[in-house]
Amino acid sequence: MLRRMKQLWPVMLVLLGCIVWHSASGAQAGDMLWSNQLANAADLANSQGSGGIVTEPGRGGALFFTLTNAAESATRTFSLPIEELRGRYVFIGAEVKAETISAKPNPWNGIKVMARIDTPAGLQWPQPEIPTGSFGWQRYSHRILVPKSATAVTLVLGLEQVSGKVWFDDVRVVLAKEAGEAPAALANAPIFRGHSLPRLRGAMIAPDSLTEPDLDVLANEWGGNLVRWQLIRSGVPAAETGFEDYDRWLEKQLNQLDRGLTWAAKRGVKVVVDLHSPPGGRALSGGYQAAIGRIWTDSKAQAEFIAVWRKIAARYQGDARIWGYDLLNEPVDNAVAEDCDDWQSLALRAGRAVRNIDPACTLIVEPPDWGSASGFVGFQPIGLSNVVYSFHIYDPHQFTHQGVYGPARPITYPGMIDGVMWDKAAIERAIAPATAFARRYRVHLYVGEFSVIRWAPGGDKYLSDLIEVIEGYGWDWSYHAFREWDGWSVEHGAAPADHSRTAQPTARKQVLLKWLGQNKTEAGR
Repeated sequence: MLRRMKQLWPVMLVLLGCIVWHSASGAQAGDMLWSNQLANAADLANSQGSGGIVTEPGRGGALFFTLTNAAESATRTFSLPIEELRGRYVFIGAEVKAETISAKPNPWNGIKVMARIDTPAGLQWPQPEIPTGSFGWQRYSHRILVPKSATAVTLVLGLEQVSGKVWFDDVRVVLAKEAGEAPAALANAPIFRGHSLPRLRGAMIAPDSLTEPDLDVLANEWGGNLVRWQLIRSGVPAAETGFEDYDRWLEKQLNQLDRGLTWAAKRGVKVVVDLHSPPGGRALSGGYQAAIGRIWTDSKAQAEFIAVWRKIAARYQGDARIWGYDLLNEPVDNAVAEDCDDWQSLALRAGRAVRNIDPACTLIVEPPDWGSASGFVGFQPIGLSNVVYSFHIYDPHQFTHQGVYGPARPITYPGMIDGVMWDKAAIERAIAPATAFARRYRVHLYVGEFSVIRWAPGGDKYLSDLIEVIEGYGWDWSYHAFREWDGWSVEHGAAPADHSRTAQPTARKQVLLKWLGQNKTEAGR
């Protein structure tokens, strides 16, 4: 838990009014590396831009901006001590008050508590999500990893393409944790897989639409021996935001899972229980409640998350039909608050909660950054036994998701995509952080999701190359998805408007069948 704001012993202080720059030598999580009280004009020294210091009753000074034209912007920038921040996870945050802030033209506009990070590879602009309208003093912070290659970090405060008034106070840069790798596993350390089969290969399914005959097709006709069973919450009414509503939803989902486990056991199919929608999650444009939002900013939501896993573990303790518990689908912990756990710490808490009930079950842990291979950079094993690590791959996204969110020009694989030649070698490069993680820590990997939209030119070749790469490492996998939305279906043709399954197997389906047909089950099939 990153909750400490300790009294620091600064080796070096640079005082400009109330601006304090703390040397990070010997710093620990919770230590303040830079702060600015924004109390008087001296605190604006060495900064640039607009805004001014005003007096706030009961608080002293605050940096104030006002705009009447929503097409304009007003910001002030502060250079942060790059040598103290480079290669570290830090929280950047401020106290904020707002009045009549207009709607944002884009999600990234509005009130800014933003860091501009300059790197040789380009600029990064991380920032917390701050609402519009009016609200009293609240703290907004954002956790970022400052790359080791960063050449500058600049704090940006103000308003961007919105009208209204905003006040800022008590800006802090706090060390969240040191980035780095844990000690490597011994070269001969055994690799835990959680099963004795040559491979688990299957697909994700949607519990609300899956029937027993569907599962029979996946298992007995296609050869799948694994399903990733999503506990996914969609279409949440605005009034149903409390944990009691969530618990009622979860109970219905677990009743469905009970039925699905019976179906799967009849066919020798293993099940991954995937918590797709955590308490405190927020709905994406796709409609489901994802691992973003309050789950990272509300300690009560995190406590509920732990309670959910205690409930699931107690219900299915020792259940041999379950291969593993996928603790959280595609976590995105960039906006973790200073009094909450990031995913590294929250995963450990959840894993311990499960372990206290079921000491031997398989835990499946995805990295942050949407569960992507890149999320393994800076991520470490959680320090528990019987853990399989998982990631998802939809790279390059411009190809795999073309036309999903609106009209798009056809993009072909293999080929040049945004100036990069995408082929089998490029896929290997894209998953390199995952292979490095598995090699260093001697852990088994499970590719929980991968796919390509059915109208993408060369989709069959992409799936063939990707699965060959996965198989080359001996990893388990589940295709996204079986008889869910037909955009990802391998049973449908390339015409987006044609929602009927084809009479003959598509080329994409033939790719899956080639590999699923090699499966074995514990019953010997």
